[in-house]
Amino acid sequence: MKKITILTVIIGIIFLAACSQQSTDSQALDNSVEGDNTSIEESSSQEVVHVKTEDTEGKKVNEFNLIAQVSEWNLSPENKITAWTYNGTVPGDEIRVKEGEVVKVNLTNELEEPVSIHWHGISVPNKQDGIPGVTQDAVVPGETYTYEFVANDPGTYWYHSHQNGVEQLDKGLYGTIIVESAEDENYDRDYTLMLDEWESGNHSEADASEMEDMEGMDMDEMDHDSMDMEGMDMNGTGQDPMMGHDMSSYDIYTINGKTYEENEPLNVKEGETVKLRFVNAGYMAHQIQIPVDYKVTHLDGQKVNNPQIVNGSLFEVAPGERVDVEFIADGSGDFTIDCHGEMEASQDMQLDVVYEDGNGKKTEHNSSPDLIDITKLGEKTESQFSLDDEYDVSYEMDLATEMNADAEMGMVWSINGETFPNVPPLEVNKGDKVKVTLTNNSMDQAYHPMHLHGHFFQVLSKNGEKLEGSPIIKDTLNVKYGETYEVAFVADNPGNWLFHCHDLHHASNGMVTTVNYNNFEEFYNDTGEVDNQPE
Repeated sequence: MKKITILTVIIGIIFLAACSQQSTDSQALDNSVEGDNTSIEESSSQEVVHVKTEDTEGKKVNEFNLIAQVSEWNLSPENKITAWTYNGTVPGDEIRVKEGEVVKVNLTNELEEPVSIHWHGISVPNKQDGIPGVTQDAVVPGETYTYEFVANDPGTYWYHSHQNGVEQLDKGLYGTIIVESAEDENYDRDYTLMLDEWESGNHSEADASEMEDMEGMDMDEMDHDSMDMEGMDMNGTGQDPMMGHDMSSYDIYTINGKTYEENEPLNVKEGETVKLRFVNAGYMAHQIQIPVDYKVTHLDGQKVNNPQIVNGSLFEVAPGERVDVEFIADGSGDFTIDCHGEMEASQDMQLDVVYEDGNGKKTEHNSSPDLIDITKLGEKTESQFSLDDEYDVSYEMDLATEMNADAEMGMVWSINGETFPNVPPLEVNKGDKVKVTLTNNSMDQAYHPMHLHGHFFQVLSKNGEKLEGSPIIKDTLNVKYGETYEVAFVADNPGNWLFHCHDLHHASNGMVTTVNYNNFEEFYNDTGEVDNQPE
């Protein structure tokens, strides 16, 4: 009996030690994922979840052919470039369908590098997301790949390559996709305006020399705490040119692939209701002014509840974001849509609005316009989430920079101190209510427009303050230096999804994580036969 008792005590001690270790491991996990961890604890017992399927029977099928090819393109009278295009133009052909219809796109690659198409903002099934190495192999030269999905979410979206995107978008591989709702029939004119920046190659030798000096510094020995970030010249780009990519090298700004002098004006008639869809395909946030009464009706394709009329105020469109505006052509005079910024190239990003049979009278701009705060747009109404809700998963995302002498630009952009693919994924169960806190602590004071694939999220708060106006639903949110946002979404689209910064210089240098569904039945296996580069 005595031997048995001693053995029992030993087993008890081992059991307690194991429990203690399990508690420690759980506490460590809570540093990044808070809440009751129901999602993690129940994942082992949850049924296998499959990629979303869609019923296309009886629906109209809209079939499009997109060819990725090299094309000569005139940005301005002085600047002709060799672009990478879909169907020979920048942007590529606009895809326009009605809500509930089927989109079928045949992508043929005539380039010498692999490509793909990502449907930015559209909650497609995971198989259709177009992410090389995650949902498919990139489409190699000479091959054709077909995407097919139901356009269930009306709004303004865009498509672009997600293979080595930082370079391929720079070369022009993007276009717009518009999903029309019944309400869109109320507009007399509907214009899509795609914003972008380009490098002429005429960047000054002095700037290049400064970058070479910076690259030669020992990053590991720099005293980060003593760096005076407040005194740096941000050049209106949200990023200091001496840190990371020199954004001042983007010295040509365009709307729909053309500078101001190359673009045709937008024609209107008195009494018409006009819709303008702004899409930012570049890597800088742009502040746009329209010097007449207008409303911001949609953000990232999602409605703003009862938007107020504003006059002459600036609105900002960050990389990956979309802003829809409407105005009544009241006959007060022609006007110019323009971009405000310190860069000389800002004057290229202008477009005239001209009355047909008008008298040529011109509406002047306000001298000191205000910047619209999206968290105060429209009126309050019922929403899907609130700060008081209980969430199955709460996740904190610290967006920052790390000095790294081995990195191409001497630094990397990190999430919770790690860079992709080493950032631990956000793990969810199907049906989970998920809250994410995004905080920008980047040493370079850069903007981080964070884009979640496959889902829309609701913005709950900014810097601890609840939203005052309409519920704001987005898929891309620009988090500026020092800002904190809380957002929430339902995990209702099973798969493996990217969550990343849409300044692709930051994404390609680390600022990427994934949202992974527990017990998801994988459909893709990377064979290693294609050089897949998801960013």
